[in-house]
Amino acid sequence: MAAPYEEFADRLRQMLDRARFEEGRGRTGALADRYAVSRETARKWLTGLTLPELARIIELAKEFDASFEWLATGRGQIHLAVAEKSPAYRRLTDNESRLLDAFRNLPEPKRRLLVEFLS
Repeated sequence: MAAPYEEFADRLRQMLDRARFEEGRGRTGALADRYAVSRETARKWLTGLTLPELARIIELAKEFDASFEWLATGRGQIHLAVAEKSPAYRRLTDNESRLLDAFRNLPEPKRRLLVEFLS
């Protein structure tokens, strides 16, 4: 029997592959760390056993520069179509992205200390 959300999981993996997100066995852990969810939750997303919450699907689509409609439903194309309005957010530079990744990999107490220090 197929997983209930197997098609979503296929699209999620395709989107992650396109972004050259961590591959292989480390993908589940990297996804869990990046979105502050358990490895079990990330595994269920990647295998199609559960769907992320709507807000998380929106966040995934934005972060990986994919069409929300495509990721959520499979309709349309993975890329934003020419006629679609550009997203209201600006793309992070490579340095900003690396900094954000490093911040997300810190334990919560260290995150708070860093934010306090920078404030």
